[in-house]
Amino acid sequence: MSEVHTHDVHAAHRTAADFAASLEVGRLQTLALIAAVVGIALTLLGAFLDIEQFFHSYLIGFVFWTGVSAGCLAILMIQHLAGGAWGVVIRRVLEAASSPLTLLVMLLLFIPVVIGAPFLYEWTHRDAVQANQFLQWKAPYLNLPFFIGRTILYFAIFGALSYFLNVWSNQQDNDPANGYIYERQMRTLSGPGLVLFALTTTFASVDWVMSLDPEWYSTIFGILFMGGWGLSALAFVIAVSVFLAQRRPMNDILAPAHFHDLGKLLLAFVMLWAYFSFSQLLIIWSGNLPEEIPWYLRRYSGGWQVVSIALIVFHFALPFLLLLSRDLKRHARTLGAVALFVLLMRMVDVVWLIAPEAHRGHGAPSYVGHLNPVAILFGFAALIGIGGVWLALFAWQLRRRPLMPLGDPLLEKALHHGHHHH
Repeated sequence: MSEVHTHDVHAAHRTAADFAASLEVGRLQTLALIAAVVGIALTLLGAFLDIEQFFHSYLIGFVFWTGVSAGCLAILMIQHLAGGAWGVVIRRVLEAASSPLTLLVMLLLFIPVVIGAPFLYEWTHRDAVQANQFLQWKAPYLNLPFFIGRTILYFAIFGALSYFLNVWSNQQDNDPANGYIYERQMRTLSGPGLVLFALTTTFASVDWVMSLDPEWYSTIFGILFMGGWGLSALAFVIAVSVFLAQRRPMNDILAPAHFHDLGKLLLAFVMLWAYFSFSQLLIIWSGNLPEEIPWYLRRYSGGWQVVSIALIVFHFALPFLLLLSRDLKRHARTLGAVALFVLLMRMVDVVWLIAPEAHRGHGAPSYVGHLNPVAILFGFAALIGIGGVWLALFAWQLRRRPLMPLGDPLLEKALHHGHHHH
């Protein structure tokens, strides 16, 4: 116990320099920019081959990486509300991933979605609306000016929450003696902030993805997106934490106990996503309504059924069984590999949600799926391209501040938690 106590005393006197990010984070930024150039070039190549497919591919990248930022913001607010050592060690990663600058860039990256709206959304075509009673009913909501305005509002809400949490976090670093005051402010904002996050995510999922098929609806779709975005964010945070744990200064801080906590949380999110996904399928399949089931039929035919089965096996069953192991959750590299695999399957899930809507009903009934391998390729190119830009921003934000929140009242407890269980 004396060793732990000594460590905590030293922790109280550490400075920002003691927690500075290693040079490898800078190299990560450079690699991310290279990936961005390659990914965007490949995605633009797709625009010359098939413009409609290009915009669907771009939407895949935009929705996924916006989800990682928004999910990190939600987990950050959960951490402020719940407290606990698990959140202190990942707080800087969460703040960098959901920074106001990152969210502003994601809003700017929404501009190509607006440009491509006529290729993405049937409800933007006046003749289609006039010929369809469903679309006429939904026209007061599904129209381009309101669509753009709502998206600006979503990012304004995310940005405002992120701004205040980051500002107070900086003030807490600069004034550790009053750290508990800033912590109380962040906790007070996080309660209503999570409610706003839930509402915003629900409407964003309807606008960006559900309205690709404007006749289809699911009352659980927003909740499914919340679970998915939370899972994407947590898997990303664990992967980054494993990367940092192998380098100074975090190799002295991140211990098996921290990864064990994060692994348990990842298991919970995997189960949550599976529960929401199965609930949506069960409700729609048992209802057997003609306006609901074509959405699933497209994903269970034409080759998409292989992806559907892969999601059941590799997005839920395999991670679930692996994360039951206590030893795996305490072994950083193995947990990091599982987190990266979950992140890859999250990408596949977003592709599965969006890509089947391209060329819907072109030359075939709208309930028949058509898996185009080239479309999958360009979908992943967009994920890499937008992901490269996002990761470069993330790495730059991470390097600007110490990797641990110096003024957090729970800092010593977090360090003690890791070394006490080491």
